[in-house]
Amino acid sequence: MAARRDNSSEHTRSALPLRTVWPATLGMLVAAATAYGLDDGREVAPVVAASGLVYLAASASGRRWAAWVAFGVSFGLITLDKFTGFEATPWLLGLAAVLVVVGLAGGHTRPWSSLPLQTAAMLVLGATALLAVRLDATVGGLLVAAALLGHAAWDIHHHRTGRVVDRSFAEFCAVLDILVAALVTTIAFTR
Repeated sequence: MAARRDNSSEHTRSALPLRTVWPATLGMLVAAATAYGLDDGREVAPVVAASGLVYLAASASGRRWAAWVAFGVSFGLITLDKFTGFEATPWLLGLAAVLVVVGLAGGHTRPWSSLPLQTAAMLVLGATALLAVRLDATVGGLLVAAALLGHAAWDIHHHRTGRVVDRSFAEFCAVLDILVAALVTTIAFTR
């Protein structure tokens, strides 16, 4: 019986790392998918808009897990953008406007770090995404990279404070933002 307990505790120890690294691993996988076929950093501008949308979804609904749902919707729209020429950014911004109305109607205006702050962040990130695609490839790519690095700091803050989104989501998003920002910076400087 003692041997059985040792095996079960060994099984628990071996499974534990997966439970602790899955958000970062998923962030790396999505970054790799984002990198596929990328030759202009401005192509990642919809990701900048989506990074604000996911936090806005959580704050507008009052549900931390809503960020994961918003990520799924954003990922689908961005995938369509990447492979079909569909313009994802206007749709992401439209969804953000709907979320603000939903949040206001639901009374999710407090605390200040919820809907008001997330709406302001969405405005900045949305405007950055729209501006980046209108600039030349180097400057636009660097603007996208800077926005992603800024959002990574946002993710780290939310991970540390435990506000708005699940910590797993903040970790996932920070890894994704940092890796894609590094890639976009490299592309901008090598063009």
